[in-house]
Amino acid sequence: MNDTLPTFDLERDAFGRLVLTDAEGERHVGVTPVRAFPLSAPGEGVSLVGSEGRELVWIDRLEALPAAARALLEQELAVRDFAPTLLKLHGVSSFGVPSTWTVSTDRGDTSFVLKAEEDIRRLEGGALLIASAHGVQFRIPDVKALDRASRKLLERFL
Repeated sequence: MNDTLPTFDLERDAFGRLVLTDAEGERHVGVTPVRAFPLSAPGEGVSLVGSEGRELVWIDRLEALPAAARALLEQELAVRDFAPTLLKLHGVSSFGVPSTWTVSTDRGDTSFVLKAEEDIRRLEGGALLIASAHGVQFRIPDVKALDRASRKLLERFL
């Protein structure tokens, strides 16, 4: 793995957008950080993509960045990686899909529509990722940690 950092500057403009100034001094407004491995290696492999969709900078490891640049990227990635943790499953409208799920998360109570059983993905270590019809990803870090009633409802879809 090459840990040589490309030379760049990163800041926010008056509108809150990320601005990258590359090694040639060119400013790129509206840069978006994208993780290569958001679940298995969130601190490794981050691409800074310009507003036209082209990769401008590749970062091997976030921890190797200067503190100010790392903080800006971590703030931006936290917004992009919004994935509430599902704590309790209160009920489902039907055991077929689509179905509406009523849940409690670490961000509060909500409901969402599960379109297809394929929208429930198994991850390493017994974790699950559930995609709602609106694209929100709900994480369950450990199915075994859910209460018995939640596990029983969830098992109908696995």
